[in-house]
Amino acid sequence: MAKYILRRIGFMLLTMLLVSIAIFLISEVAPGDVARHILGQFATPEQVELLRDQMGLDQSVVVRYLDWLVGNDWRLWRLVGKPLRYTQVGQYDSPSWYAVEPDGTLKQWRMKKGTGLVEIRFSPDGTREEVLFEDWKVAEDGSEIFWGVDTADHVVLWRKGEETQKVGPASAGRTMTEASGVEYYPLRKGLLRGDPGISLRTNKPVGPTLVRRLRNSFVLAGIAFVIIMPIALLLGILAGLKEGRAADRTISLFSLITTSVPEFASGVFLILLFAFWLKVLPGAAVFVSDVAPFMQPKLLILPVLTLTLVEVGYVTRMTRASMIEVMNAPYIRTAFLKGLPYWRIVFKHAVRNALMAPITVIMLHVNWLIGGIVVVESVFGYPGLGMYTLDSALFKDINAIEAGAMVMVALAVGTQLVADIIYTFLNPRIRYT
Repeated sequence: MAKYILRRIGFMLLTMLLVSIAIFLISEVAPGDVARHILGQFATPEQVELLRDQMGLDQSVVVRYLDWLVGNDWRLWRLVGKPLRYTQVGQYDSPSWYAVEPDGTLKQWRMKKGTGLVEIRFSPDGTREEVLFEDWKVAEDGSEIFWGVDTADHVVLWRKGEETQKVGPASAGRTMTEASGVEYYPLRKGLLRGDPGISLRTNKPVGPTLVRRLRNSFVLAGIAFVIIMPIALLLGILAGLKEGRAADRTISLFSLITTSVPEFASGVFLILLFAFWLKVLPGAAVFVSDVAPFMQPKLLILPVLTLTLVEVGYVTRMTRASMIEVMNAPYIRTAFLKGLPYWRIVFKHAVRNALMAPITVIMLHVNWLIGGIVVVESVFGYPGLGMYTLDSALFKDINAIEAGAMVMVALAVGTQLVADIIYTFLNPRIRYT
């Protein structure tokens, strides 16, 4: 079993690698310009090109993929000539990139209007000071240049004499700290070091946002799972035992209706029924923040009920079909001929084997639930992982798309591994090597 689990984990890592490569390639050929989306239609071509440079979008897809996967500070430090460190200086400051001196002093540089290039120093004792930078180096063409780290987490090439503040991009809630550099390379730690990057859409780290959205999806999926699975399994077993009778026909009709109605239709109907007609639930089923589901639990009722209607019918039908097949198996008929009690045959022999197929469906739908039904999340404005991935895809926010996809792949493979382990408890004859 241990070898099997390790092999499946290796398969998961390989799948995640291949999926990440495919997503990068697809996003590269997909239409749309992220820089133009951010700045708007009235931005000048110079502004768009500057933002593309600052975001690293002018680099090749291979370089950008490797930077996203393994980071780039290990190669960009050679330009700066000093080790680079991603750390938090002040108690209330966000983590940022700095060049590190041998004595532990952290440095950044920025262009100050009317002054020139300024060096910002953070000494090991916490002292901060700004001094005018004068240590320019002579390039091969005779110009004076300097490579440093700016306050927006770029390795930047400055050229003396071109220190005037250019018109920089300022839109969609972002303002670059300076736009007077000649070249820009955004610094990244890489996914393998726990950093999925900065969202191109929001200009905020993907990791914390993804964790909040995944937590919300876990809440929605967990509540729905606890409600759906006992009801679906009970109805499926009952329908399978009463094949052809009134109970079976009623349950089958109910499950067929619930699986046939689209999620957006059932969601809208539930809003009309409970919010506008009965007036027992909030009508404004729109979450204004990522933590709203915890502040207003009532807003969870309709999304959970919509998921339940969709899922309970599907799992019920699978359980019913599996139960009917098992009840018609030769060993069940043999048990009846031996005179064993009916309910003992059902619970000790039939149910355990009948659950084999539903377990596969259930574990597949755990991944489906946690990822979030995009339609349900869209109808109710639920801030889950599915909605986050959809918004990122529409914006071509590659860092957020990749991070969401990696979570989805890990969940898909992980839930199937859990299902395989559960099989061994349902049927001791199953062994994995």
